[in-house]
Amino acid sequence: MDMSLPVQTVRTTCPYCGVGCGVTATVRPGTIPIMAGDSAHTANQGRLCVKGAALGETLDLDGRLLYPMVREDSNNSGAMRRAGWDEALDRVAGGFAAIIAEHGPDAVALYVSGQLLTEDYYVANKFMKGYVGSANIDTNSRLCMSSSVAGHKRAFGEDLVPGCYEDFELAGMIVLVGSNTAWCHPTLFQRILRAKEARPSLRIVVIDPRRTATCESADIHLPVKPGTDVWLFNGLLSYLAQHGAVDAAFVAAHTEGLDAALAVANVDCSDPAQVARICRVDPATLLAFYEAFAATDNIVTAYSQGVNQSSSGTDKVNAIINCHLLTGRIGRPGMGPFSLTGQPNAMGGREVGGLANMLAAHMELDNPVQRAAVKAFWNAPAMAAKPGLKAVDLFRAVEAGTVKAVWVIATNPLVSLPDADQVRRALEKCELVVVSDIVGATDTTAWADVLLPALGWGEKDGTVTNSERCISRQRAFLPAPGEARADWWALCEVARRMGFDGFDYDSPHAIFDEHARLSGWRNGEDEAGRRVFDISGMSGMSRQAYDDLEPIQWPVPRAGEGTRHLFADGRFAHPGGKARFVATAPRLPMHAVDEDYPLALNTGRMRDQWHTMTRTGKSPRLAGHTPEPIVDLHPNDALLCGVREGELARVTSRWGAMVARVTHSGAIARGSVFVPIHWSDQTASDARVGALVNPVVDPVSGEPEFKHTPVRVEPFVVEWQAFVLSRTALAVDGVANWTRVQGDGFVRYEMGGRGAAHADWARAVLKADGEADWIEYDDAGAGAYRAAHLVEGRLQACVFVARRAAPLPPRQWLAGLFKQETLAPADRGTLLAGRAPQLGPDPGPTVCSCFGVGRNTICTAIRERNLETTAQVTACLKAGGNCGSCVPEIGKLLVLARYGEKAA
Repeated sequence: MDMSLPVQTVRTTCPYCGVGCGVTATVRPGTIPIMAGDSAHTANQGRLCVKGAALGETLDLDGRLLYPMVREDSNNSGAMRRAGWDEALDRVAGGFAAIIAEHGPDAVALYVSGQLLTEDYYVANKFMKGYVGSANIDTNSRLCMSSSVAGHKRAFGEDLVPGCYEDFELAGMIVLVGSNTAWCHPTLFQRILRAKEARPSLRIVVIDPRRTATCESADIHLPVKPGTDVWLFNGLLSYLAQHGAVDAAFVAAHTEGLDAALAVANVDCSDPAQVARICRVDPATLLAFYEAFAATDNIVTAYSQGVNQSSSGTDKVNAIINCHLLTGRIGRPGMGPFSLTGQPNAMGGREVGGLANMLAAHMELDNPVQRAAVKAFWNAPAMAAKPGLKAVDLFRAVEAGTVKAVWVIATNPLVSLPDADQVRRALEKCELVVVSDIVGATDTTAWADVLLPALGWGEKDGTVTNSERCISRQRAFLPAPGEARADWWALCEVARRMGFDGFDYDSPHAIFDEHARLSGWRNGEDEAGRRVFDISGMSGMSRQAYDDLEPIQWPVPRAGEGTRHLFADGRFAHPGGKARFVATAPRLPMHAVDEDYPLALNTGRMRDQWHTMTRTGKSPRLAGHTPEPIVDLHPNDALLCGVREGELARVTSRWGAMVARVTHSGAIARGSVFVPIHWSDQTASDARVGALVNPVVDPVSGEPEFKHTPVRVEPFVVEWQAFVLSRTALAVDGVANWTRVQGDGFVRYEMGGRGAAHADWARAVLKADGEADWIEYDDAGAGAYRAAHLVEGRLQACVFVARRAAPLPPRQWLAGLFKQETLAPADRGTLLAGRAPQLGPDPGPTVCSCFGVGRNTICTAIRERNLETTAQVTACLKAGGNCGSCVPEIGKLLVLARYGEKAA
């Protein structure tokens, strides 16, 4: 490293979950940027999870889309070729204009993402709703946060999160509902654990069908039957009313609708014992939760996808809010309902009207006065007059041919949407598919007619808003690669080519200023109504002030004055200023398990991965924790299904199927299975869980039912198993199943096959011609085959094959051989033998990704050194001493060591 080169440190914001952690990127030319937590950012106070810490490993240009591409012929019949920006933009603008002229504005659509910056989002919504004249712009935030939006609007009159992260430190009890916070919002969870360490009286309650890593730190875990959350919180509402835990003065002065909500709750939830039977939880544990909720003043109830991603998600949100309204536990420090967003800018997208049924600045499409206000502010020539199509309906309309052009920006719907094979059919039929992305090859870009190269994290500039309403700057610290451009710029260029005025922005600063001015436009006037979202105090900032912007919570009605808590004055956003109780009649998921599909599929995230792995999949560090697609199920269900731990299984629903490796985490109740969401056709042969998920949606929010799809699990039989390590990516088609895993200097493939796996097959897979330096071992009788391809003495690739039941050697030792410039003669022999000389204990599956510490290493240290606490494990091995994401797993290993496997 040339230490004379200039070093630059830039403060920016993490692009992962909705916690919105501040990041410092230290950049030296020619080196990988070094990431650290920004100690001055209020969200994370200097801490980062392992995903944030590994961001520097994800910034290379391998696989990047660097130039516009166009298809020679439409409908996916021609090859893609490189094009200039003018040609590509003309193709988009001309195609949109022609379709609108012939079929009207509702024949085109945009599908965007919570990965966009607020400025990109603002331009996209202005373009579609104000100038194209259609509200057919929806977002992947529909898949994770729209039930919260709908619940907030029903209860509060506006999409509002009342509190801030500081409330978690001030609470007497934290209730985490449908949120594996330890994995999905790690820095916030560590903040909770530090608060509990400082105040042991702080109680943590987890309500989740699975026993997740979050449960390891809980005082109470309620493993409710999937889909029964409304019964649980209706029961709580009824219990609170029966036992006098009501803030009568608050209810009378600041709410309405309690009688109707209580009447519905009392129908079948007035008896805690009956609620316990419906929810399939221990009655004493349920009663302990109800009693603690009634007795504790400062309570934060935080919820995430386990609540939102449901056909009754909006009712779940309102059932939770009802309990806080009844007790007056809202608007003050240390209390309130709290929606934990899943994406870095899901909140910012909602501010600018990112959903198809919303307008910018928290105004409403179905409010004619507000619609007219936005039209006047934008000087819009063709203001949308009605809500557009929500995500699932949008792609149904594409398949039906009523939507003939779709522009997908910064998302991968062919993987992430439910009934994902339907999305493939839709894009295959669509007249014009435009995709803006940073990655050249995704499941969705394969169907594009036009590909537009976007800027990625570290290259783009603008703002994001996190779960606590905090607006932060994402700042560029890398140059734009190739011909990549900002999404807002591409949208403006298309708008201008379609003859639209109002898109002459020269910077994100100019867009943000307009966004801030709109938030104060006619805000508080009697006809337009009072909106809590107001950042007009941030309008008129100079470019320098925008560049230097410090994190600030909205509303910001006056310059420099952010707001920590909403509703402190008891005034809500509904006309009349009162919050509304919402009667929530419980209902089970539409599709019940049956004889053909006897198990309920739940989906979600793994600790170290993100979305469809286009970013995290590049990091070897992040690949170690869960390298392959898994299906997690109870051992008794596995026995009934005829599948075994460690082997492959096919998971099938009425909508599709996938293949994954069976695991028993101890987290799953009988009757349920869990499959993570991350794998796509780019990283596995057949592991898109979206293809299985039923397309049922919440009737209010339109959010899909990702947490309950009836499935069956059955063996996926292979005759042999293998893995390949190669310095270059390989084509491994032709095997029965494969998964690609990123290693340090190599790519690893786990695979299973049928028929013979012999030398000719191995040479073809490893791209070794007849002149290659090739060593091999073949024992046909034992079904074992091992081979290595060397180039000038350096290991280029190796393959290990065994019969299905036979063990394969540890991957860690082989990974180390790829660091050698020349393979030592002794290593050639041990490589063929399948074991290293003096091979130490297998460290086992990665637990601590920050320091690369495996399960076996931790268990050995616990046993041999009589370790009793996670702090002792950290002192001994460093594991758990950085981001803390693995601390719950270390805690579980300590329990297992003390009490045995039955404790799991």
